Amino acid sequence: MPVETIRWKGELEGCAELIDQTRLPEELVYVRCETPEDMWEAIKMLRVRGAPAIGIAAAMGLVLGVKDSDATDFDAFVQELREVKDYLATSRPTAVNLFWALDRMERTARENSGLGVPELKERLLEEALRILEEDRETCRRIGRNGAELLKDGNTVLTHCNAGGLATADYGTALAVLFAAAERGMQVGAYADETRPLLQGARLTTWELKQAGIPVTLICDNMAAQVMKEGRIDAVVVGADRIAGNGDVANKVGTYGVSVLAAHHGIPFYVAAPVSTFDLSLACGEEIPIEERDPEEVTRWGGRTTAPDGVDVYTPAFDVTPAANVTAIITEKGVIEHPNAQKVRAHVRGEQ
Repeated sequence: MPVETIRWKGELEGCAELIDQTRLPEELVYVRCETPEDMWEAIKMLRVRGAPAIGIAAAMGLVLGVKDSDATDFDAFVQELREVKDYLATSRPTAVNLFWALDRMERTARENSGLGVPELKERLLEEALRILEEDRETCRRIGRNGAELLKDGNTVLTHCNAGGLATADYGTALAVLFAAAERGMQVGAYADETRPLLQGARLTTWELKQAGIPVTLICDNMAAQVMKEGRIDAVVVGADRIAGNGDVANKVGTYGVSVLAAHHGIPFYVAAPVSTFDLSLACGEEIPIEERDPEEVTRWGGRTTAPDGVDVYTPAFDVTPAANVTAIITEKGVIEHPNAQKVRAHVRGEQ
């Protein structure tokens, strides 16, 4: 990525800055988050989005919430931390990286309970920045592992945005394309627009054009036709949560793309870090699915696009069954034809 999706400015007294993705592609603008309320709003309103980036934002948001704490002992400090953590956890329910990062930050605090409160604040900022740096390396590894699955001349279909804007640096699904291009492979992409908020049209095409990778934008309902015409060699998408059996929650519309890919004999790959797996959930039916404001469907560009009072169903995500997934690509490697046994072994490093 030529730009940073999210960053921390200054020392402990500083703040977080992130690209306001609601204003792309018209404007590349950073917004400052100086309080946990600022970060909650940025996550909820999709100014920052994508599971890994949400995790980083949550970690920084927790630092924002405790850096000015007046607590003088560990117990009082960790109580404040828990309150900020619980508040940030209400911003979005589906992306497991949000909860993973918040739990990691609380664990860091408890593991350093012997430090004074000022030193503990510094340690938490260090941990948030470590999460960011780890994500950068994770994305690169995902890209390298995924590029092994493509051939020179392949064209990939992707849904929503799982590039650098969704992470700290390089992306997950788009990392596969970036890594392939860096190897000198000629690869291209078709990007679903991704209704209702057009993350594919606004963000994915912007990233691929920035990287010089040929990309063609299509409406969501054109995916079947371009597959039928033989234009797609593989599908690569990201994930917001992966259940213990390999079922994948991703932006709504992904499940339909997986069905189309299976019908046309096209491999369907999911690219995600190990932190996106939730082994506490046996299957995808247990994944909480966020529902968004109906106006995201009934209005666009300041104009009403549906009759007043019409009933609207607005799930932000759907679940693709593991049976439709050819492989899951992580920083650790590739899980082919995922199932519960393979997923557990991979996450635990037994594979």
